[in-house]
Amino acid sequence: MTDVWTLDAADGELLLRTGVKGRAARMGHRLTIAMTRWQATVRWAGTHPAAVELAVEVDSFEVVGSQGGVKGLSGPEKALVRSNALSSLGADRFPKIRFAADGIEESENGYRLSGALQIRGKQREHVIDLHTEDLGDSWQLSAESTVRQSEYGIKPYSLLMGSVQVADEVALSFTAVHAKDD
Repeated sequence: MTDVWTLDAADGELLLRTGVKGRAARMGHRLTIAMTRWQATVRWAGTHPAAVELAVEVDSFEVVGSQGGVKGLSGPEKALVRSNALSSLGADRFPKIRFAADGIEESENGYRLSGALQIRGKQREHVIDLHTEDLGDSWQLSAESTVRQSEYGIKPYSLLMGSVQVADEVALSFTAVHAKDD
């Protein structure tokens, strides 16, 4: 087995899903956003992962779907969402989101990763349950997690004087496949 695995968007996907809240929430869109440039590194000690790191390029944000709202999002509206999000994330000053696991425990379905998540220059402890599945010649990796934007100094976007707001909690999902002989 190789000592280091490197995964990126060619191996899987990293998605964010937003919710809406407020008096006029049904007018808002629940968005699915792909982060199209990221890299995960897994360092191994024998047959066990010893360190996991993920770096996401903030400006790789792309709206790939929406649900709800009065009508679907147009191309210019998706561009506006992207622009607003990049501004909220301070992408010019903080171009990367990072997660580094310093605690890795084997679990029933994979591993529990404990470490530091850094967004917009703020770092908080975060736990991710990574599920692994043996596909024979490769491993399927998947995880879901929730991040509260306000904990990282991000003010969720709102409009119509706050009657439609992006929910503070954002759901993250990660899936990737890694060949066993890589």
